[in-house]
Amino acid sequence: MKITVCIGSSCHLKGSRQVVERLQELVEVNALDEKVDLVGTFCLGNCQAGVSVMVDETLFSVSPETVDEFFETNVKSKV
Repeated sequence: MKITVCIGSSCHLKGSRQVVERLQELVEVNALDEKVDLVGTFCLGNCQAGVSVMVDETLFSVSPETVDEFFETNVKSKV
């Protein structure tokens, strides 16, 4: 599974750094290092809707407050 997090200026202002850091922690804690590839990119073209996160080919809007729920629903349950 590939998770791409936007780290462009708009998403950075909305908390992309915190989202990336928390996703890194969750991947490690759940021992998914071998199954999840976490990468950053500068724009996913969805700047108005929070931190843009793409899981494989599906785009999501995530915030530092919703990242745990996002991980449980869209990553952990599908790996």
